[in-house]
Amino acid sequence: MPQRRLVTGRSQEPRQRFAEELRTLRAQRGESLRQLGERLGWDWSLFGKMEKGETLGSPEVVQALDQHYGTPGLLLALWELAAGDHTQFRERYRRYMALEAEAVSLWHFAVSVLPGLLQTPEYAREVLTAGGIKGAELEQQVKARMGRRELLEGEDAPPFRTILAEAVLRTPLQDEGEWRAQLSHVAAMTERENVTVQVLPQSAGLHGLVATDVWFLRLPDGRPVAYTENAQGGELVEEYARIERLQRAYDGVRDKALSPAESQKYILRMLEEAPCDPST
Repeated sequence: MPQRRLVTGRSQEPRQRFAEELRTLRAQRGESLRQLGERLGWDWSLFGKMEKGETLGSPEVVQALDQHYGTPGLLLALWELAAGDHTQFRERYRRYMALEAEAVSLWHFAVSVLPGLLQTPEYAREVLTAGGIKGAELEQQVKARMGRRELLEGEDAPPFRTILAEAVLRTPLQDEGEWRAQLSHVAAMTERENVTVQVLPQSAGLHGLVATDVWFLRLPDGRPVAYTENAQGGELVEEYARIERLQRAYDGVRDKALSPAESQKYILRMLEEAPCDPST
């Protein structure tokens, strides 16, 4: 483990302090950028840009670096300072990600896009690109999102239930072949014992979660946590009264949704109707 030093006395500009710390830690390890990339599974050029202060990277990448260098929380704290106005949102998202990894069950409602746990790389790439992310940062965020899917795999995978508004499944990717692959992936996931997918038809009308995606996590100690998202950002909800109100709204949505069996048939019908890739 590298010997820790105070960062005071060096650059006082948060972005540059973060970049300096990254360069120093790698130098102490005696690693090249390529070696670092190979060991952590990300493109080495991303780390080069982070060390130059050209990009900050995502919380997932910074957490991996903290673990690699044996500096728990240090790099993430510097990253948050450098992130400026986005710090509060990123901090809430980071906390949610940590709780998600511990959850013994996950419930979800999607009003606009498929949840990351069900996305293919191509779907994730198009969604992130639409949000203005590009270049090396885009690819590392796609990779991080695909890593999250491992949560649903293995013997100890937690039960996951998602309710998808019909609009989610009626908004295709630009590439017809990739859209068909995404639908196939969702259909395959419905076969897993720990995964339940329901579809909320448009005919169900208005409900208590209009314009709001929501996650419910049940933690090992039995404590519930919720996380809501909309076009403006996300919010981690830990107050029991608010979680209870969200839960009642979710129950109302589930009552209006198709059953799991009917939802599976709905997705399979969509797959049959989806245009085939002419190259296959």
